[in-house]
Amino acid sequence: DQPGHGRSGRRSSGEYELPALGDALKAVLDEAAPHGPVVLVGHSMGGMTVMAFAERYPELVAQRVAAAVLIATSAGRPEEGGGGPGGLPELISRVGRPLLPLAGGAGRVTGGMVDRARRASSDLAWLLTRRYGFGGPDPSRALVSYVEQMNSRTTTETVARYLRTLHGHQRYPALAALRGRPVLLICGDRDPITPLEHSQEMAAHLPEAELVAIPGSGHMVQLEHADEVNKALLELLEKLA
Repeated sequence: DQPGHGRSGRRSSGEYELPALGDALKAVLDEAAPHGPVVLVGHSMGGMTVMAFAERYPELVAQRVAAAVLIATSAGRPEEGGGGPGGLPELISRVGRPLLPLAGGAGRVTGGMVDRARRASSDLAWLLTRRYGFGGPDPSRALVSYVEQMNSRTTTETVARYLRTLHGHQRYPALAALRGRPVLLICGDRDPITPLEHSQEMAAHLPEAELVAIPGSGHMVQLEHADEVNKALLELLEKLA
């Protein structure tokens, strides 16, 4: 789990900035898998964390990362003409909608805003999760509820700090550290949060990467189309073996 999510504790101080999340990933590897090759798999912010890790520890990537899997994520939204400091204003807006229907501007997000949004209606939260997390016309109600409950268990201050982290996210240069090894990009073609074009742009920066776009799937592609995602992962692991 990311810091502040699931059973992982919150950071004691500071924002949930991506360089810090890259450091957190290194700490996990140091503790759980200090030796040997690893395959890094990240969904959404987890994919951005993998990029931040690669940016901060390129020598470790070269030595130990056998492959990387980036699922429903983004390296940033380059300005027209290729790159620039613009970051992800559209992505921030999309990510914020399911959790912050009453808030405008991720740079001004506070825990109080998230609290007010959540109190507005649990039914609204469920509907927004369905709309922005899933791409099919009739997703499993159990899966939608599962994702909504995960979101609701994350503290409001943590949510606000993560949304602020997305402001100015730009990690295209970090992708260079992943070249020369297998990279699998998986996304749903109906993802409104990190649309297909984000994965296509990453693929353009990683000519050796494989892009798997799953028809009819949204942002929670690993839940909505688990069989297809697992198949792609297993095929990658079999190639490495």
